[in-house]
Formats: sequence, structure tokens, C-alpha cells
Amino acid sequence: MKFGFIQTEKATYPVRVLCRTLLVSTSGFYAWCRRGLSRRAHEDAALIVEIRAAHAASGKSYGSPRIHEDLKADGQHIGRKRVARLMREEGIEGQRKRRFRVTTDSRHSLPGRSESD
Repeated sequence: MKFGFIQTEKATYPVRVLCRTLLVSTSGFYAWCRRGLSRRAHEDAALIVEIRAAHAASGKSYGSPRIHEDLKADGQHIGRKRVARLMREEGIEGQRKRRFRVTTDSRHSLPGRSESD
């Protein structure tokens, strides 16, 4: 988290100053920069592609429980909460059902059009 902040702010401030302020070593920051993505991050990136495909196939109506069921049916071993987290991070949402709302009140005392009009 700290190294990510340093990465974004290094264009504005010197790396040495940022590291000193956040109480981390500069060598640790540069080692973090050279390090690649973790195995979990690579798996998450691949899962996001599959989640987007399943979401698009559902007409963008499925939420995380149904997407999880689709992935499970395809043979993926993945937790429901992980699917929910990835969908939340990527801004993927299922469509909510609209509530039925009555918009006409036929029992009012106001004059209105009659059937002969």
C-alpha cells in the first residue's frame, strides 16, 4: 500500500523523501518495483475476464451469486466472496429488479374524463 502510494507520487516528490516520510526503505521500494505481480494477482486477472464474459452472457443481469454458480459449473474452484470482491473492484453489477409501483389512483374525488369523452 505504501509502495503503491510512492509509485503514484514519485513524479511530484523525490522517492527518498516519500520513503523517509512513510518510514520505508528506498531499497525496499525499488525491490518492490522490480518484483512482478503475484500468482494471486495473475489468477484474479484471468478470473475477471471470465466474470466479464459470464456477466455479458447473462445480459448484464447476474450478480455475484449467479456468476459464482456459472463459474462453478464450468469447473472453476472459486469462492463466492472472491467473485463478489472482484466484481466490486471492477464495478460489475447485476441489474436489480424494479419494484412494482401503482401509479394510478382511481378512487379520487377530482373530476376526470368520462368514458363518453
